[in-house]
Amino acid sequence: MSDPLFEVIDATWPAASVRQAGGFLIREGRGGGSRVSAASLIERFETADIAAAIAAQRDLGQDPKFMLRPGEDALDAALADRGFEAFDPVVILTADLAALPREVPPVTAFAHWPPLAIAREIWAENGIGPARQAIFDRARTPKAAVLGRSRDRAAGAAFVAIHSRTAMLHALVVAPEFRRLGLARAILAEACRWAETEGAERMSLVVTRANTAALALYRDLGMQPVCAYHYRREARR
Repeated sequence: MSDPLFEVIDATWPAASVRQAGGFLIREGRGGGSRVSAASLIERFETADIAAAIAAQRDLGQDPKFMLRPGEDALDAALADRGFEAFDPVVILTADLAALPREVPPVTAFAHWPPLAIAREIWAENGIGPARQAIFDRARTPKAAVLGRSRDRAAGAAFVAIHSRTAMLHALVVAPEFRRLGLARAILAEACRWAETEGAERMSLVVTRANTAALALYRDLGMQPVCAYHYRREARR
């Protein structure tokens, strides 16, 4: 059985559509990245049909890729034998909201919905374009955008949503010229404050292992890694 945090990911960062094929959940991502387009195993590996899952993804116009969660070593090996390469190892971190900062310096960050145009601009300028922003709009859980300000300017943004009393922070960006000024901490604190008012008990987030600066920040704030996963895709030639 997969970690319940994967349910939080699916609920707070939803695919455009889902279907089943070959014992896999097939996600339609519409350009929103691996998290909303990778297939994941939902039946026993012994009865799964990898070829059917690959065909279903191709039918959606997507390059086949798979999410490999803890305990799915047999699937991981089978995909490797098919020439699928591993990429984007990811860590899920979490902490009780009560243990995280929830006090925000005045006029530094505020939660709101729908996102202000300036928040959407900041996301777009920092790699979170329309396809990923569409994911925010699809979420059907309690949700908020968080706009961060520094030096009297809008300088950062994040998206936060809640499922089963667990909030998950996504798409946290800070404009390059405003990094290392504490704005990411303020945005996270405001997300925690908002989540607590909405009845959440825990905060979680997903970070690639390559993002060592973010991992260090979140660990420093008291968040702990609790789960890891990675993806596989057809090797690029």
